[in-house]
Amino acid sequence: MAKVTVSLPQGTRDFSADVVRKRNYIFNTIRHVFELYGFAPLETPAMENLDTLMGKYGEEGDKLIFKILNNGLDNPVKQEQIRADFEKVLEGKNTKTITERALRYDLTIPFARYVAMNYGQLTLPFKRYQIQPVWRADRPQKGRYREFYQCDADVVGSTSLLNEVELANIYATVFDKLGVEVEIRINSRKILAALAEICGGADKLTDITIAIDKLDKIGIEKVKEELSQRGLSDIQINTIEKYLSITGTNEEKLTAVTGLIGNTEVGKAGIEEIEYVLNFSQLSTHHSKLSIDLTLARGLNYYTGIIFEVKANNVQMGSIGGGGRYDDLTGLFGVSNVPGVGVSFGVDRIYDVMEELKLFPETVHTGVKVLFFNLGEQERKSAFALMQQLRAKDISCELFHEATKMDKQFKYAEKKQIPFVLILGSKELEDGTCVVKNLVSGEQKTILQTDILKEFI
Repeated sequence: MAKVTVSLPQGTRDFSADVVRKRNYIFNTIRHVFELYGFAPLETPAMENLDTLMGKYGEEGDKLIFKILNNGLDNPVKQEQIRADFEKVLEGKNTKTITERALRYDLTIPFARYVAMNYGQLTLPFKRYQIQPVWRADRPQKGRYREFYQCDADVVGSTSLLNEVELANIYATVFDKLGVEVEIRINSRKILAALAEICGGADKLTDITIAIDKLDKIGIEKVKEELSQRGLSDIQINTIEKYLSITGTNEEKLTAVTGLIGNTEVGKAGIEEIEYVLNFSQLSTHHSKLSIDLTLARGLNYYTGIIFEVKANNVQMGSIGGGGRYDDLTGLFGVSNVPGVGVSFGVDRIYDVMEELKLFPETVHTGVKVLFFNLGEQERKSAFALMQQLRAKDISCELFHEATKMDKQFKYAEKKQIPFVLILGSKELEDGTCVVKNLVSGEQKTILQTDILKEFI
């Protein structure tokens, strides 16, 4: 029989028990904070209709959507037509003959679709959180995968900037609990819209934001080249470079950007919104984490106001969180004028940061607490009865699967990092006792079987 080579699709991973426990520690921390701030859970399907997703993420995002081939045709089509439609797919075009569904690219658009479909039944403002995997046909690299989890919190039905303040505090609270030092960067798409306005008009906004969004990756000179390729003049590019070169404290940045774009109506509105969030955040213990980043663009077309991005300190990693306001996202699905704002946590990147900085607590690794040795038929039955008493009190334990040498059972416990073993042999059966050994400290003692709950609770 030929040897079969097994592998995973590029950009995907298996997760061992240790990794799953660490990931769950992150999930549970985020979930707890979401609930603390009054958000309710929601789940949506892994796949959406292709029409739901396409055209919502800009030109770059649309290219990264995983399309799903139809599993059959209700009305068979001629082979020539199928070949022609496959050619369209290879050219990046869409055809329902071949594909009409896709894996979700993020959680925001499916959420907007949900709101549009259920708008009449929702209590507004509607606050939801969602923790599910998403898929992107991106080039895999450190911290970037093709299948990964997002944790989102969104509010729809409110224009209040208190929502932005709360979401900034959610970021700060979560990362404080995880022990990750971060910088929460803030900007406004309205400021970027004002920049586009003084550089030739609103139609330049997409070109400018897509280029600026790549600044960290390709540098200012490459950004200028891309802007030139997108049709901006030297004067316009110089204005954008002046904007991108603004530095200093939050107050100094606001002063400089006001001088550049503050005479425009949209620019003034964007500056006032940032000032509101910063001023209100002074009431929080987390305000020092907020930093204005005028280079922040969030290259997705649906953002309309305040935008966020979170960077971890002391580690080389891309953003580990991001989001912003998208005041008419549901209008894409026929329900207009529903304001919304949300943030997302990049769990896979957060995991990598915490692993690199060794921030996971030791208790995360704990699985089975007690291993009962299997030393014979009668011993096994008594051990099983005692084990069920511990399980009834939510103490995780297991009975070794067969009666064998104690050395083998000790090795099993050590490999699984089980901290305690309980030995019940013939002598202990007669005495009504059992031996408990702490594999961490090496301490061993004999206790009464009737005292087993006292020992582990």
